[in-house]
Parts: sequence; structure tokens; C-alpha cells
Amino acid sequence: MKIVFLDSTAIPKHIPIPRPTFAHQWTEYEHTSAAQVIERAQDADIVITSKVIFSKEVMQQLPKLKLIAITATGTNNVDLVAAKELGIVVKNVTGYSSVTVPEHVLGMIYALRHSLMGWYRDQLTDRWVDNPQFCYFDYPIKDVKGSVLGIIGRGNLGREIGRLAELLGMQVLYAEHRGATTIREGYTKFEEVLAQADILTLHCPLTETTQNLINRDTLALCKKGAILINTGRGPLVDEQALLDALTSGYLSGAAIDVMRKEPPEKGNILMEAAKRLPNLLITPHIAWASDSAVTTLVNKVAQNIEEFVATGK
Repeated sequence: MKIVFLDSTAIPKHIPIPRPTFAHQWTEYEHTSAAQVIERAQDADIVITSKVIFSKEVMQQLPKLKLIAITATGTNNVDLVAAKELGIVVKNVTGYSSVTVPEHVLGMIYALRHSLMGWYRDQLTDRWVDNPQFCYFDYPIKDVKGSVLGIIGRGNLGREIGRLAELLGMQVLYAEHRGATTIREGYTKFEEVLAQADILTLHCPLTETTQNLINRDTLALCKKGAILINTGRGPLVDEQALLDALTSGYLSGAAIDVMRKEPPEKGNILMEAAKRLPNLLITPHIAWASDSAVTTLVNKVAQNIEEFVATGK
């Protein structure tokens, strides 16, 4: 059984994926470009990948391929319909980041509500050292307790963030689907959540209906002075609309762990803005990546492979 791992640097090097117990040949590449996929996966029975694109055209040229094991939850890099037609099983991993992502979101909330980035940057330029008073008040400081948290997406991550937020004294609102004609129990109308939320955090899947969910029109519905957090998928947010809302002062802050294109291109408008805006916090798609979460992830990937070889599904 030939196994090819196409983008091994998607997993920290100090946490290797457990090797299968059955006889196999293991080949590993740190990165694989679109032009290299067919050549490298040509003879593979099993491919392991995080973000390499598998279109119908690519999979049609891989006649030996039986399993695509994804080292992530998202499967939007694989044409699932085509995979099914071609008899290729696709297995992803869910639930591994249910601690680390909520913790990352809470860290972002505190960082923005307490303007931690602004205070930190000041110390690089001696702002405090040169101040005649024992402290100064250049940035807003707002309590997290008592604020309203709007959550878009009520899966495992959304529910856990809501649970922790309530323990911290926040009021939690779960948004119904945009445009829904009926409101389910436990949900609030989408537009009402935007209007009431001091903090809006995104945890919905990326679909045709959620692409650019946060855009110029929906941002205009948000409470003035709100902050936006996106640890879901980059294309959920219109980057230009977000930047305009930040620079105009309509949003008081934003924290993002995901971008439309990853890694972002040099000169990306948000990356450039982060160099000058202390209320724009960017992390490089690592909200999921605590050691415990990654260990759980790779063990589940190994389990997916073992189960497939044992059962064929």
C-alpha cells in the first residue's frame, strides 16, 4: 500500500503522524504545488493532505487512488461529488480543536476589548517611558463581562465558545441563517444579532451562501463600535469591506486567523493595514494548532487510514 503525504508542513514537525500498522510505503513532501500533484500521487493508494486541491480533472488522472485522508475538518479542497463518482473515499477529521479554537477566540476578544496591541506597540517606541504621568489613556478599555457576543455558526466550536462566554458573564446570541423565514429555538434573527452584538465571531462553514457573508451591506447592520473575529474561513469576509469599516471607525476592531488566500499575497490590504492599525490583529491560521489538538488530529488521521484499509470505507 503506497501512501503519499503531500504537504507535511501543515503539521508541526515535532508531532509526526503515527505510521500505519499494515505493510506500506510512505513518501512525504513538505509542499506540493498544483503542477506537482499528479506526478507525486500517480502511484498512490492513499494520499494525505491538508490543503492540496483535488479537482475532478486531477483525480481522473490518479487511477490507483482509493483514499484522500485530510488532516483538517474542511473538505472544500476536494471535489466530493467527483470523488464519489470515481470511487475515491474522502475522510476528514472533526472535533480535534474544540478547546484550542475557543481559547484563541477568547484571547482575541480580550486583546481587542482591552486594546492590548496598542499598549504593546507603544512600548516599542518609549511612549510610556516618555510620559510625565504614571499612566496614559490613548486607547479604549472595555470590559468583556456584560458585553453581547454574537455567534454565527452553532456547531461544536460555536457552542463551546458560547458556553465559555456565558461563564465570563457575556450575553450570547446565536444567529439564525441569513434570510431564514422561521427562527429556530435558541437562535436569534441574523440581522438582530448583528445589530446587538458588541463582538461578532464566525464559525459557520464556507458555502455558496456564506461566501462574503460579512460584506459592506451586512457590516452596515452591525452595531457601531463592534469588533469582528474570524477563525472560520477567510472567504466568509469581504476584506475590502472589513478594512473600510475599520479605517472609518465603524468597527472598533477585528481579529482574523484566516484569509481569502493563504498564505496571503505580499501587499494584501489587510496585511498592510495591520502594520499601522493597532486594532487589527492577525494570526497565521493557527487557532487550531495547540499541541494537544494536533496530537488528537494526527491520531484520528491514522485511525481513518487504518479503518479504511480494514473495511474499505
